[in-house]
Amino acid sequence: MENGLKEIFSLADYLSKEDKKLVEKAYYFAKEAHKEQKRKSGEPYFIHLIETAKNLASIKMDAVTISAGLLHDSIEDGVATDEEIKEKFGEEIYFLVDGVTKLGKVRFQGMERHNESLKKLFIATSKDIRVAIVKFADRIHNIKTLEFVKPEKRKRIALETLDIYTPLAQRLGISVFAKQLEDNAFPYAHPEEYKKVSEILQTRKKQTLPQLEKIMKNLKKKFAENGILNFRSKYRIKGIYSLYKKLKRKNWDLNKIHDIAAIRLITKDVKTCYEILGIIHQQYRPMPGRIKDYIAFPKPNGYQSIHTTVFTGDGGVAEIQIRTEQMDREAELGAASHISYKEQTGATDKIYWFEKLTNLFVKDKKSKEIQEKEKKKEKEKLERRTHWVKELAESSQEVTGGEKDIKEHLDDFFKDRIFVFTPNGDVIDLPENSTPIDFAFMIHTDLGMSITGARINNEYKSISTPLKNGDIVEIETSKKSKPTQKWLEAVKTTFAKRKIKNFLEKEKS
Repeated sequence: MENGLKEIFSLADYLSKEDKKLVEKAYYFAKEAHKEQKRKSGEPYFIHLIETAKNLASIKMDAVTISAGLLHDSIEDGVATDEEIKEKFGEEIYFLVDGVTKLGKVRFQGMERHNESLKKLFIATSKDIRVAIVKFADRIHNIKTLEFVKPEKRKRIALETLDIYTPLAQRLGISVFAKQLEDNAFPYAHPEEYKKVSEILQTRKKQTLPQLEKIMKNLKKKFAENGILNFRSKYRIKGIYSLYKKLKRKNWDLNKIHDIAAIRLITKDVKTCYEILGIIHQQYRPMPGRIKDYIAFPKPNGYQSIHTTVFTGDGGVAEIQIRTEQMDREAELGAASHISYKEQTGATDKIYWFEKLTNLFVKDKKSKEIQEKEKKKEKEKLERRTHWVKELAESSQEVTGGEKDIKEHLDDFFKDRIFVFTPNGDVIDLPENSTPIDFAFMIHTDLGMSITGARINNEYKSISTPLKNGDIVEIETSKKSKPTQKWLEAVKTTFAKRKIKNFLEKEKS
């Protein structure tokens, strides 16, 4: 077996023999198809396809997705036809390869000219998010080898990565890919800022890590005294680009940033998470307003964890994150952790890769009824995490303006988000500075169209008041109410803007 294939299989040891046969078939097809091609670095082009496949295997993707990663440039580079891919690998792999081919045509510069390509990207992703996942894996290796690309093209690719692919990966919750994309693109997109933030990060790491180690040593002792032994800990260092964005938001005031390095505690179940939180707060005083319970109130993308920032007693502060093993996996992989695939043995039932890994669904151990319930649960999780992709695909069809309109539309989905609550505790995910009007339209069009007032945290406020993270919003309505031009000026979401514009245009005619 060739080294490249061995490397892929060493990461994809969860695949069955039939799965591996499919990957091997794609491997040798791609190797032959691209045998004459070289990269800018002078190395065989096929190396790039191996690295793409390894990236996919590293997050435990299925055989179909890994195979699509090996084949993703075959059609675009003209070394294989659509018919060949369909005939040799089937419709499912062809759909992924074709989707990634369309993504290859998206360019940051001249956004208006490539509006159609963007629409195709979102439509393909809404039908199967594996299209985007293959593109992320492809882009990671491309970004890591940007040194061999011309300087002007380098910056364009880096900006495109930060403005389109990284936000898409973030919103899908695939943080392990998003971090690689943004941290590798950052030095090429903003070299001066990269240098400045690198120095800050290195200095803070040297200051903070010894402090965290001291805290962890003390906590381990206290956990043992309370009978908590089944946990693991690690230190989480903030990504350099993530730190850059936060520094900009805080006007470069380092004293306002407490999570450059954090302790992450990973345990067996939710009950133990809260027991650990109690022990931490007995030992270290929590900072007011800095306790965030994303287990009780998950983020809309499915993220769950408890975050607390504590005073260390020596003039410093430290962030501690607490979660279960499953929450940790889902925090790293997001929507990718729920993706199903068909076994290549001919079985008709879809299974999940992690089911296979943990041996949860061996027939002798669990009934078919329990299997179906578990699969349904995972499908529902995936739908909750990706429902916005369909909204993005549908709303993109209605964006007919120029580059400014397209960018505003993308900002709606990709820029900084806030999480606002209904009185029942449901979480509504909105762009920063959204108003109660946006909130109402996000729940239901009829609610938005008839809004008359809003109670924010139990206080009456104007319906044009910018909302903040964690606000509880209650909407008041009247059948006599109708949208006005002032509403249009107040809203931030393109969905609300579109509904209000349509109404006002009909009123004029």
